[in-house]
Amino acid sequence: VMPETAPLIKKKAVKSYGAEITYCAPNLAARESTLDELVKNTGATFIHPYNNKDIISGQGTAAIELLNEIVDLDIVMAPVGGGGLLSGTSIAVKGLNPRVQVVAAEPKNADDAYRSFKLGYLVPSENPNTIADGLLTSLCDLTFKIISEKVDEIVTVSEEAIVEAMRIIWERMKIIIEPSSAVPLAAVLEHKKLFSGKKLGIILSGGNVDLDKLPF
Repeated sequence: VMPETAPLIKKKAVKSYGAEITYCAPNLAARESTLDELVKNTGATFIHPYNNKDIISGQGTAAIELLNEIVDLDIVMAPVGGGGLLSGTSIAVKGLNPRVQVVAAEPKNADDAYRSFKLGYLVPSENPNTIADGLLTSLCDLTFKIISEKVDEIVTVSEEAIVEAMRIIWERMKIIIEPSSAVPLAAVLEHKKLFSGKKLGIILSGGNVDLDKLPF
C-alpha cells in the first residue's frame, strides 16, 4: 500500500521486486482503510513499517555499527517520521553508551513528532507539506513510548535548510540521498549553537529520489 504521491523511484523499485502496489490517498486514514480492505480481501499478513519491534530492532543496527566504528561521539542524529529508525537508534545508542545524546530532526511543515515529544502525548499530523516525503508518517504508540523515554531532543528545520543540506551532501560527499535523509544535517545548519563543539554522527537514511525532480 503506497500513497499516490510516492516518488516514482520508489514505485519502480517495488514493482521491480515483483510486488503489486495498491495506491491510496496520501494520508493516514486512507492508508489504514486501504490496508484493512486489502488484508480482508486477500488474507495477506500486515507488517507495520515502523511500529513493530522487529523492524525497530533491525533499524537500530545502523547505530550499533556507527558507535562500534567511532567510539567518542557526543551526539547521534537521525530523522523522524513514524519513528522506527529513531526508536531503534535510541535503544542502540543508550544501550551501548548512555552518555551519548540522541537528537532527532523533523521538518517544520510536518512537526507532529516534535509536538508530541514536547507535549508528552501523541499529536496527530495535520496536513503535512514537506519535500521530505519519507517523514510524512506519524508516531504510533510503540515508537512514541520509546522516543519519549530515550531521545534527548527533537528539533525542526525549514524546507530551505533541507534542500541546502541535500545539495551539500550531493556535491561534497558525492552521495545520493533523498530530502528526508538530509533533515538531520539541515538541523545542524540551522541550529549551529546547539551542536557547536560537539562530535556528531549523522545517520543518512535513504536515497529514494526522482532524478528528474531534484529540488536544486
